[in-house]
Amino acid sequence: MEEGRKGKRRCTAIVLAAGQGKRMHSQTPKQYLELGDRPVIYYALKTFQDSFIDEIILVASKDEIEYCSKNVVEKYGFSKVTKIVAGGKERYHSVYEGIKAADCDYIFIHDGARPFVTADMLERAYRCVIQYDACVIGMPAKDTVKIADGEGFAKDTPNRDTVWTIQTPQVFSYDLIKRGYSLLIEKERELLQKSIKITDDAMVVETLIGQKVKLIEGSYSNIKITTPEDLQLADVLLKDGFHP
Repeated sequence: MEEGRKGKRRCTAIVLAAGQGKRMHSQTPKQYLELGDRPVIYYALKTFQDSFIDEIILVASKDEIEYCSKNVVEKYGFSKVTKIVAGGKERYHSVYEGIKAADCDYIFIHDGARPFVTADMLERAYRCVIQYDACVIGMPAKDTVKIADGEGFAKDTPNRDTVWTIQTPQVFSYDLIKRGYSLLIEKERELLQKSIKITDDAMVVETLIGQKVKLIEGSYSNIKITTPEDLQLADVLLKDGFHP
């Protein structure tokens, strides 16, 4: 890795912890639920902490910044977390707050409720972003995907060989992703009027800048904790030997 990082490019991870997790049906936000004997967000932070990443910016709900600082960052000694910033109404608002707080060459944007990111994924993503400026972790779809019409009928069936399910981290050169998000915030109302919903970071640079985004294989285990069933699966994966 060091050989590939001549010139010491600075890398920042933005870890998102501002989600409410309504589908979890829990009073506790999903990123703070217990997995093993630690909060869900611990595992991703530990992977970034132990990696080549220079700095971690944590994005939390305004009301949870103090809790996150005391019960996660300080408790587990995450010294690379240099800032905890308040998130916004939507995910993309939260990402933008993290981007504005960063000063780096490359940004790794990661969902705090995705605990099974690994050092290997980060290494692959880093090598890729140097070459392509924009890359995302994901996996080829295992199931057939149907495109539905407005009445709930199947309208189209994409070739499964070309369909990927996208994960995080999503990794970009800093100037590219900052420009993309600045345009998104500037044109937010216009996009909403056109019913264009931005659902991930790659879509920002694809839609607003026309940047091609390279796909990199992650892992089918790199799940996002969204429902109670996801938490049960994560517990199985953890007991099966995952160690950040």
